[in-house]
Amino acid sequence: MDFREVMESAKKIEGFKCRVCGQCNGKVCKGEIPGVGGKGSGSGFIRNFDKLNDIKLNMDTIYAAEKVDTSIELFGKKFQFPIFAAPIGGLVACYGEKLTDYEYSKAIVDGCKEAGIVGFTGDGVKDEFFLNPVKAIEENGGWGIPTIKPWRKDEVIERLRAAEKAGVAAVAMDIDAAGLAILAMAGKPVSPKSVEELKEIIGATHLPFIIKGIMTVKGALKALEAGAYGIVISNHGGRVLDHTPATVEVLPEIVKAVQGRMKIFIDGGIRTGLDVLKVLALGADGVLIGRPYAVAAYGGGAEGVAAYTKKLGAELAEGMVMTGCNSLKDIHEDIIFKG
Repeated sequence: MDFREVMESAKKIEGFKCRVCGQCNGKVCKGEIPGVGGKGSGSGFIRNFDKLNDIKLNMDTIYAAEKVDTSIELFGKKFQFPIFAAPIGGLVACYGEKLTDYEYSKAIVDGCKEAGIVGFTGDGVKDEFFLNPVKAIEENGGWGIPTIKPWRKDEVIERLRAAEKAGVAAVAMDIDAAGLAILAMAGKPVSPKSVEELKEIIGATHLPFIIKGIMTVKGALKALEAGAYGIVISNHGGRVLDHTPATVEVLPEIVKAVQGRMKIFIDGGIRTGLDVLKVLALGADGVLIGRPYAVAAYGGGAEGVAAYTKKLGAELAEGMVMTGCNSLKDIHEDIIFKG
């Protein structure tokens, strides 16, 4: 199965809310929440894609070539690519009834493991939206990273214990979900967190803790102060605040401010291996990708997820060859066209 077959299969799903566009750029689905679009005008989602697409690469094929190494070590584990499936929860409301959160997460974590990477899983209004994905991770030998919404501290810690029991390598919080419209409509108590609250939460677990939803230097430094292992530069796919900058626009200044003191991941509009190469050149350690992984899971299950991952990895490797990079350590800003 290749990704074209996966997309064709997804298009045939009755009631599937994603249109499976040729370019997943947010323009057709703007404002569709619940659904897969960006909030309001949809500009956050659209800008993520467009600004990344505007970046061009310098070609260089005069160098001492070696076997291309796309691998990376994180959380004490080695992964085949610096690419990870982003967390998505509440699947029925946003994508349709074909897959439950457990079935979706099972496809994600199994397919990612097959392709040599790891998938993040989601959370939602009902406890089962977190616990069922964690069950899928536990069944997969702990190979997955659960993501917790910014609930009350006691509820967050309860979820941390479930993650620890499942033997996961790390855990995340998508802190920007404090403004997620679907949760607000459901009356679920989520809220922003202070540095002190985050310190308490991070201090309550031995697991590496990733804070997702950082869009400013100020926010990154607060996450660093709180003791985060890493951050995900993310505007939640443009789903929580309209008229945000693109994630790739704020990446360089955050990288400069953090100075290697914690890991930096990024999501938002990343669709190809060349997109991955671009953000690595601008200083990211790895990427998260959301909507296309949902299409992969719905259209092809674990096999579709693995196929999409391998496609991305092959594109990244090819891009590295054509820009003079034998390994991820060779990827620097000088491969980005400045004209």
